[in-house]
Amino acid sequence: MSAVYDCSRPESRAEGLAAAASAVRSGRLVVLPTDTVYGIGADAFDSNAVRALLRAKNRGPDMPVGVLVGSWSTIDGLVLGVPPQARALIEAFWPGDLSIVLPHAPSLRWDLGTTRGTVMLRMPLHPVALELLREVGPMAVSSANVSGQPPASNAQEAQDQLGESVSVYLDGGPSGEPVPSSIIDLTGDEPVLLRAGAVTAEAVSEVLGAPVKTPS
Repeated sequence: MSAVYDCSRPESRAEGLAAAASAVRSGRLVVLPTDTVYGIGADAFDSNAVRALLRAKNRGPDMPVGVLVGSWSTIDGLVLGVPPQARALIEAFWPGDLSIVLPHAPSLRWDLGTTRGTVMLRMPLHPVALELLREVGPMAVSSANVSGQPPASNAQEAQDQLGESVSVYLDGGPSGEPVPSSIIDLTGDEPVLLRAGAVTAEAVSEVLGAPVKTPS
């Protein structure tokens, strides 16, 4: 049976974070608040857990899962290299609403879906999410909803859609406007803004010192 923890109360928050950390380490799914919308998450290095996440969302591997991290330095062990453009964007927008796509380190044994050798990374600006990530390490996280349905902006909406497929729900209150993160792809010769979300193309261009491309 799923457990729901009210993270607005210190005692319940501590209990919930401990339960969520235990669930992640055991290969189970958790729902956590982020600074955009609620997310459904699993251990990024547990392929069975990631597959369970995709099943819970009724989604296939052709729509791979991004990875949330709890610190800037975490990404150094996850990617082939961190180019200066990525460093500049991380310093400007992390923790925050910008997801960065980079080639992942070939030594990593993970299965996030059909990523073609890349990984989408973000450090969220939410205290509950950051505390969990710093406890368990990188997590594969997607929006807490069934594919085709609206993303959850609170724990109850997530529970209504995902039900018993999730072991632990961390209720951090309403997420506010359900605006997704922006996604910038740095795997090619030029940066490409794959999705315009909370961070504008103008803001990204200002940091990079040049206009960014958008998909044609």
